Formats: sequence, C-alpha cells, structure tokens
Amino acid sequence: MMKKILKSLAVIAALLVLLVVTGSFYTVPVKQYAAVRQFGRIVRVEETPGLKFKIPFIQSVQRISAATTLYDIPASDVITKDKKSMIADTYVLWKVTEPVKYIQSLNALDARANERIEAAVYNATKNVISSMTQDEVIEARGERLTQMITKDANSDIGGYGIVILQAQIKSLDLPDDNKEAVYERMISERQNIAASYTAEGNSEAQKIRNDTDRQVTIMQAQAQRQAAILEAEGEAQYMETLQEAYNTKDKADFYNYTRSLDALKASLKGNDKTIILDKDSELAKILYGAE
Repeated sequence: MMKKILKSLAVIAALLVLLVVTGSFYTVPVKQYAAVRQFGRIVRVEETPGLKFKIPFIQSVQRISAATTLYDIPASDVITKDKKSMIADTYVLWKVTEPVKYIQSLNALDARANERIEAAVYNATKNVISSMTQDEVIEARGERLTQMITKDANSDIGGYGIVILQAQIKSLDLPDDNKEAVYERMISERQNIAASYTAEGNSEAQKIRNDTDRQVTIMQAQAQRQAAILEAEGEAQYMETLQEAYNTKDKADFYNYTRSLDALKASLKGNDKTIILDKDSELAKILYGAE
C-alpha cells in the first residue's frame, strides 16, 4: 500500500514539475510583441523573437501583432475650398509601435484601432482637401496628397500606441453630376496648352527658317563675289596669254588671218556657197593676197 502511495506522489510531483516548467517558458514569434502581466499589471514587453521566461502561475502573456496591417476605409464625401464635392476612397497601412499604450487605450483590439484610424483619416482628408481648390487637389493627388493626409492623421492617434504608415487615396472621384463639366474644362485646358505649344513651335521654326535663309543669302553672295573675282582673274589671265601669244606683228597678222578664215568658214553653211565681199574687206584682201 505504501509503495502505491509513494508511486502516486511521484507521479503527482512529476506532473507539478512539468506544469511549472511548461508554465515558465514561452516563445515570441517574429513580428509580434509579448506583454507579460503580473496580477493584471504589465511588467514588461518582449519585442525580440525567441524563447522567454516568466514566473509560472503568477505571470501571463498577452501577444500583440507587430506586423503592418491594411485597413480599407469606406468611401466618403469631402468638400474642397471652392465648395466642390469629391468622393475619396482611402486605404491605410498602420502598425503598433507602443504595445503598452495600445493595450491600455484600446485593449489591444484591432477593431477599436480601426475605428480610431477611420475617424482620424477621415478628419485629416476633410481638413486637407477643404484647404485646397478642386484643381489644386487634382494636381496634388498622389505622393504629395498622401503625405499631407498621413501627417495630419497621425497627429490624432499618437496616444493609442499606433502609427499610420500611409494613408493613400486609391480613388478620388467626382459626383456624377459634376464629372462632365470638370472633364470638359480639363479637355479645354489641355487643348489650350497644346495650342500654346504649337504656336511656340511654329514661332521657333520660323526663326530657324529665317536664320537659314539669311545664311543661304550670305553664302550665295559670297559665292557670287568669289565667282566674279575668279572670272575677272581668268579674263585677265586670258588677255595676258593672248598678249604674250601675239606680241609681234607676224603673230598678230597670223591671228587675224585665222580669225578671218574661221569667219569665212562659218558663213559658208547651208546650200548657198556664194559670198559677196567688199574689195576693202579683210577677207577680200586675204583671198586676193592684197595688202
């Protein structure tokens, strides 16, 4: 009987030891916080992953996600500075940065966090867009508008231990009754810009054509001047050559003789081979051997 009692006590002791050991250790996964509570009060927060120790039966662990969370906010109407209505459809990326504040203010409930974020982002979107005209909003959409809304929204949720990484407007649309007028104005503005670019291009092209014509005129004038100089030089050289070639009376007479023969030959073309010469003409003198 005593052996059975001792055996039972040993089993109970082993179970107690197992409970103590298993209750003393816990793990912290990646992208997760572990808040250690003692009698309901947070005594520490483990932020690095790995195996951790706690006092069994006295301390408990509350786990909180440290990952980035996506929350899609319902579309809402906003009014611009010039009293134009627009529809903003926004999504938010947020995460817990201060686990203690997150637990104390929101009891670590994502649903309550989303409620606070939705209100903060809506107010920020309304404040930012209401400070701008519709044209300014359209021009700023994208990174600039995202930064403005994100900064404004974070100023409202600092006490909850969370931070908005990005409040991005995925769709910024117009009510159906305003779309047509806005689109027509945008088309007209783009056409005016295109016409301005076309006029600037035509003006620049005309300047280029005028400059090219001026350069061509200058080059032609220079070429004509050079041609005239070369022609004059050629004539001078020709006259010098003739002067050198017929610088004696015999040479001059031979030149006149050949010129007269060339003239006679040119006049004997066609069927009529008859020529009438004055007795005093140079040709008559040559043909009759007269002086």
